Formats: sequence, C-alpha cells, structure tokens
Amino acid sequence: MKPLEGKVALVTGGTRGGGRGIAVELGAAGATVYVTGRSTHGRRSEINRAETIDETAEIITAAGGKAVPVRVDHLEKEEVQALLERIRRDHGRLDVLVNDIWGGENLFEWDKPVWDHNLDNGLRMLRLAIDTHLITAHYALPLLIERPGGLLVEVTDGTRAYNETHYRLSVFYDLCKVAADRMSWAHAKDLEKYGCTALSITPGWMRSEMMLEHYNVTEATWRDAIANQPDFAISETPRFVGRAVAALAADEDKARWNGQSVSSGQIAKEYGFDDVDGSRPDCWRYLLEVREAGKPSDVTGYR
Repeated sequence: MKPLEGKVALVTGGTRGGGRGIAVELGAAGATVYVTGRSTHGRRSEINRAETIDETAEIITAAGGKAVPVRVDHLEKEEVQALLERIRRDHGRLDVLVNDIWGGENLFEWDKPVWDHNLDNGLRMLRLAIDTHLITAHYALPLLIERPGGLLVEVTDGTRAYNETHYRLSVFYDLCKVAADRMSWAHAKDLEKYGCTALSITPGWMRSEMMLEHYNVTEATWRDAIANQPDFAISETPRFVGRAVAALAADEDKARWNGQSVSSGQIAKEYGFDDVDGSRPDCWRYLLEVREAGKPSDVTGYR
C-alpha cells in the first residue's frame, strides 16, 4: 500500500543516518521526497564522509519511491528559499517537512564544561542545529500550511522527559537537542490554527553509518558489538524512525500528536510496525528501566 501517494515531503539532512532512513520510508510509502544535504557525488561536506544525498535518492528509488536530491546548505537563506520556490513550482504543495539537519558529530567534546570546550566548535554546532532549522521553517511552513493536515517533524536525540532530567555531557550538545524539541512545541502553537501538526521525534540507539564504524561492525554483523557493549542489543536501524515518521504522516488523526515529544519505539507500539529485522526495540524505556536502574543488560521485553 502507498498511503502517502500524491504527497510531497522535504527531508533536510537526508545524507545519512536517521535522515536517510526517514527519506527512504516516506518514499516507500508513496511520497515524492525532496532530500537535501551538503554531500553529493564529487563534493563532500565539512564532515568529509562518503555518504551523499544522491546515494540516498538511489535507495529511495530502489524502495519504490520518488526522490529529488537537492544540494542545499541550510545556513544559506538564499539556497533554502530557492529550494522551496522549486517545490512550489514543481508541485504547488508541501505535506511533510522533516528537519533533521545536524552535522555536528565532529564538533562536540564530552565531559567538558563550557570554559574548556572549544568555543568556535560549540557555536558552530548551535548554528548547525538551530539556525538551520529555523531558516528552513521560515521558508517551508508558508507552503505547508496552505493545506490542512501538514506535518512538521523536528528530529532530536532524547525524549522531552529524558532530557529534562539528564545532562547530555556537553552544554552545547545539550542545547542543540533540547532546542529541537522546544522548536517543535513552539511551532505546534503556530500550526494548529491551520490544521497542521508539529512534533519532535527521537530514534533510539541508532545503528547509523558512523555508529557501526565506531564499533567496527556492519549492519550484517552488528551483533558482534554486543560482546563489548551489551546494551547495544537494544539498537535499531535508521529505517525504524523512518517508519515512525511515515506512520505519523499517513495518520488522518495526526493532530492528536501536536506539540508532543515521541520516540520511534513509542510510535511503533502505537501503530504496530517493526524494524526491518522484524523486532520492535523500545530503547528509551530500556535505558531508564534497565541500564539506569543498574540491572543486568537484558533486552527481553524491550524488543
């Protein structure tokens, strides 16, 4: 089934990780997906990794979707404005906006207070995580609100409840992730009068390309990492959060989520879908009830 057939989605930061997973699942559900990022074939971003938006588009096409890769630096207002003008010309509508722009993986320093953290890197991180999202919302939301039922998703790390009580080991990283959630809450106030919905979503412990490299495993061999890090057993693929966003986008009653902070595991339980391996990990509940409770690592009942 293609519940999003005829819909148009914009996934920003879709080069890798959760952004890629979301873009692929929206395409598989029938949406035409504009996927943006700064890395293309022959031109890498400052992160200097091999993944590109062109590769994401190829995966979307292989999954039966329609993809339009567009290189955009979302700190450049003119580039974002031109992107939305193109979407308006091509389709005259925008049904789903996913703000997943990040790019700060090489900038944060764990367990360093603000006076010890590299200041330029910290401020750059804030610009990548906050300014980009606001610039994109400024140009994209006027098109989104032209039709009731539009959806804005801010992708973050950690649920609202978790982040309210847990310091994320870097003041800059902490601000970046809390800000995304707060933005979704504020946008929800503005969007509800137009019949549109905004929320924030967090994946669980995601097996992104960078995470797999960190543990020196592949998606096919990821379980080998459990020997050294037992809690990695609760991890999930980037497609899991993608299926969560696709389920939300297809829900005619999505307004019930307006302003909320949700996780991939929570949404999977609500809509009854699984990860690509047939499991249903509930990472954030596991972290609180097992890992932080000091219990032995055991994902029984959590996947």
